[in-house]
Amino acid sequence: FCVENSFAYPVFAQQGYSNPRAANGKLACANCHLNQKAIEIEAPQGVLPNSVFEVEIKVPYDVNRQQIGADGKPADLNVGGILILPKGFKLASKAQISPEVKAKNKGVFISPYSTEFDNILIVGPIAGKTHQELIFPVVAPDPDKNQDVKYLTYPFYAGGNRGRGQVYPTGEKSNINAFGATQAGQITDITTTEKGESVVTIVNSDG
Repeated sequence: FCVENSFAYPVFAQQGYSNPRAANGKLACANCHLNQKAIEIEAPQGVLPNSVFEVEIKVPYDVNRQQIGADGKPADLNVGGILILPKGFKLASKAQISPEVKAKNKGVFISPYSTEFDNILIVGPIAGKTHQELIFPVVAPDPDKNQDVKYLTYPFYAGGNRGRGQVYPTGEKSNINAFGATQAGQITDITTTEKGESVVTIVNSDG
């Protein structure tokens, strides 16, 4: 159920940012996923020491919508999520997770962002049609074992992605961007060939 590292798109952020949350609050995910759409978060108002609880991030979207896959063909959207908890809060171990949550998260792999930031959890990309609700099982710290832990009111931060990013970490555009024209001018015609290819006619100032 849990893995040490996520060898998927979140690895882009893991490789490029030691901390995925910038000083201004911006999450690293937003550097590649440029569009903005709301998510929903459900979490308990209070938790007991050394208890296991769930934080749910809902990433709703129209499941009939598709994206352009890396191979250029239409594909269903995938989703991903990030949860930034207060220091001391961690991903619950497999033995601590209830059978109900295990069943809901079957095939879903959640991992800590890094060994330094084990309070930051990431997941994805996974199939969006069946995983619009991302459930993070979390274990609260125990003040009896760690005297630095103080039970106060703490904020936590979350983000959710739908579909592929518009930009790669290298700054290059992915193939879901609008194409740039090879010359300046006015588009006068767009036709489709027998092979299904689009031909765009651009007329410059010289005609």
